[in-house]
Amino acid sequence: MLHMRRLITTIFAGCGLALIIPAGSLATLTEVGVIPATTPPTVPSCPTPSCLAVSRTTGFQVKVETNNNTEAAPREGTVVAWTITLGKPSATQIKYFNANEGGPASAAIAILRAQKSPKLTYKLIAQSPVVPLEKYFGKTAQFPLATTLQVKKGDVVALTVPSWAPALALGFGKATSWRASRPKGQCTTTGTQTDHMTVGSNVQYYCLYQTARLTYSATLISTP
Repeated sequence: MLHMRRLITTIFAGCGLALIIPAGSLATLTEVGVIPATTPPTVPSCPTPSCLAVSRTTGFQVKVETNNNTEAAPREGTVVAWTITLGKPSATQIKYFNANEGGPASAAIAILRAQKSPKLTYKLIAQSPVVPLEKYFGKTAQFPLATTLQVKKGDVVALTVPSWAPALALGFGKATSWRASRPKGQCTTTGTQTDHMTVGSNVQYYCLYQTARLTYSATLISTP
């Protein structure tokens, strides 16, 4: 996902993250959400005239081309960091989004667990702190977690955006899609706050958006 076909700057926000896997351990390091060699390249749409942003919701990638469940943890473990690639909106675009989508850009990651019913319902298991994003526009930023997030196999790593984030790549086919925590009847509305923020609560992720991709991933160390 984040293998950009252009020169970008990688920012390691924070310090002190040591990804140490003991010798002889069966633990593995996985970047959940990274899919090699997708077409077109995963570059956020901003600042093009068609600049679109994720706003006031929690979302996760369902499929990228022939790859299913791209944000599901492949094994039990610990999420120790998350990464996001951001477009670089123009000053006019930033002003518009700030005024209409709940303030300055910000985001966090969330751990979701599918529930049996109602259909498309997920429980929020854990969430990282929300971080401001504007100083990282046009870059790829990685955020180490001071408090890591435990996941079980199959848990979904989602992106929570309380305001807005230029983290949406366009131009894919209909086989590529992501899902958001918006209820039926509000799939085309961004004026309502629908982010999933209360740990332990269940929310139905009704809305499916095709031909686009969320540009984030998470670093998972599996349990030995």
